[in-house]
Order: sequence, then structure tokens, then C-alpha cells
Amino acid sequence: MKIKHIITGMILIVAVNISVAQNNIPLDTTTWTIRGKHLFEKNLGDDAIYLQGSMTLNDIKFLNGTIEFDVHLKRFQSFPGISFRTQERDSEKFLLRPHLSGKEDANQAAPTTNNITSFQLYFGPKYSFPYTYKFDDWTHVKLVINDNRAQVYLDHSETPHHSWYLYHEPKTGGIRIQAGGREGAQHIANVKIDPNAIEIVDFKPIKEKTVEDLIPEWEISDMFEEKSVNDLSLLKSALASRTWIGTIQIEEGIAANIARKVHLYDGTPGNTVLARVIIHSDSDQLKLFEFGYSDRVVAILNGIPIYKGTNKYRSRDYRYLGTIGLFDAIYLPLKKGENELLMAVSEDFGGWLITGRFKNKKGIKIIK
Repeated sequence: MKIKHIITGMILIVAVNISVAQNNIPLDTTTWTIRGKHLFEKNLGDDAIYLQGSMTLNDIKFLNGTIEFDVHLKRFQSFPGISFRTQERDSEKFLLRPHLSGKEDANQAAPTTNNITSFQLYFGPKYSFPYTYKFDDWTHVKLVINDNRAQVYLDHSETPHHSWYLYHEPKTGGIRIQAGGREGAQHIANVKIDPNAIEIVDFKPIKEKTVEDLIPEWEISDMFEEKSVNDLSLLKSALASRTWIGTIQIEEGIAANIARKVHLYDGTPGNTVLARVIIHSDSDQLKLFEFGYSDRVVAILNGIPIYKGTNKYRSRDYRYLGTIGLFDAIYLPLKKGENELLMAVSEDFGGWLITGRFKNKKGIKIIK
């Protein structure tokens, strides 16, 4: 009987030690798959990794709980952060922007969909908060995730700095920490995961105003090469050979996310799709159409290209993010009856997006 008690006690101790070990994640090449240059070294008195690239946790899948880590931020432009519940091509993400310390967008929460992190769609106070970072000490990041809700605490704050709803259906997935881009390198230390710490407190996500009168959904084509809409000799053939693969709806009250339907990086040549609506007009008339897109667009009405524009990252100045909005407008020469409006939207990175509206809908109707 005494031996049985001793063995039971030993099993209990081992179980507790395993639980503690899972909370404190070692920094080594066995525990993590590391991409990019890295060096294991002491930093600010702690065991750390100096990382240029990313590191993905091996053998541990995450659904709910608390994730914590320390990052020693550098002053140059970079985007260190963490992805969690990572699937093959989707994840939830929280990024820091040390180069924007003190500004409204010093950080950002955003999902990755089909390997595109749409920071050009998920922007503003719903997704970011102002914060002044320190550069002579660790910045402590703590995320609490519970089903479709998340909160972030910085520098051991007792109250959350930001709360938001997560974007993908809750599914168990991986964890990846990134240093912040090709030029960004940071020290990372003290990574901890506690699957039992799931308490969400004072959950007050910010709501943003929905843009009125938007076209609610767009029909989307298969992907093709952008040169086909930039060369008029190729345009007719490119339009005729498209396959229509489904529809996408407006998200976040502002734009439709093409990445929901099309995988840019699936090996298919090209980076362009057609987004289509059919407009019925009661008469021949000019109608003002306000629209937004990312990254580039060619507008084609009834087979005739009538507009070409660029709204990509840094396309207008070195600080420009290419965020989506109703920033452009054209007068459409509608004919009586049905009119086909095609928006050939091309993407590099940051958000594959389309939106538009007729503020004055008198005499017209969106029928498809």
C-alpha cells in the first residue's frame, strides 16, 4: 500500500512538471522550426534568440489560452508579432510597429486569409491602439484568447489595452513568432503558453461605422495574369476565357476580401481576378460610381476599359499603406438595359480588395 502511494505521488509530480514545462517554452531548434538568420544568446539578462525571420512552435497546437513573450524592440521599421491558430494558409495575428511608437497605429490585429494579411482592410481604432514603446528594455506581450474573442496586455498591465473579435472560426492550430520583416531583427525571450488561462475581462471591442449603400457582393473570376488587362490586344481574349467561381461579400462594413475565394500563391500564374456586377439601367444615363480597391484596378464597362489606377502600399508617398476606402470615382456611361461592370483587381500584398457604391440609385438596380 505504501509503495502504491509513493508511485501515485511520483506520477502526480511528473504530471505537474510536464504542465509547467508546457507553460515555459524552451528556445532551441528542437522546440522551434526557425526560418531566417538567428543566434541564441543572452540579452538584458535573459536567455534569448536574436531573430531575423520567424520561428514556428513544433508539436504544440493551440486553441484557447494565454500566450506571453518578451521582445526587445529596435527603433527601425519592422513588424514583430505573433500568429496563432495557424492552419495551412489561415491564422489570427497581432503585430507591433515600433517605428510608429506613440501613434494611433502603433500595432494591429488582423487575420491572415489564404496567406494574405489584409492590413489594408483591418485598420483603424477597431484593430489598433496608440502605445509608446520602450527601446532600452523588454516589451512584454500577453495575449488572452477564448473562442472568438481576444485581448492584448502590454508590459504587464493589469487591464487589457485592446479587445477584439477574432475573424476565423475557432480551430486548433500552430503558433508562429515573427521578428518583423526582411530588415527587422529582434531579441525574443520568455515565451510562455498556458491553455488554462482563458479569462476575458472587461471585453469592450470598438465598433466602426458601416459605409452605407455599398454593393453587398461581387462575383469573382478565376485568377489570370495582369498583363492581359494592360495590353488591349490581349484584353478581349482574357475576358472571354474567364471562369466564374463564386461570390464574395462585404466585410467590416467597407470592402470585399478577394482572398476569401482565391489563393494568390497556389502556383497558378497571375495575380489578377475580375470582380463583376450587372447593373440594370432604366435609360441611357451617366451615373457616378464611387469605388475602392487594392492594389491595382482596371475598370471595364460593357467590354470597354474606362479607368486604370494604383492604390498599393507606398504608391502615393513613402508612408502610404494602401488602405481601402471610397477614394476614387468615375462617371459610368450606362446604356438602357443590362450593363456589365468588371473590375480587374491585381494584388501584390497587404489586401486583395474591392468595394463600390452608387450613392444615387435612381433609375438603376444591381441585379447580379
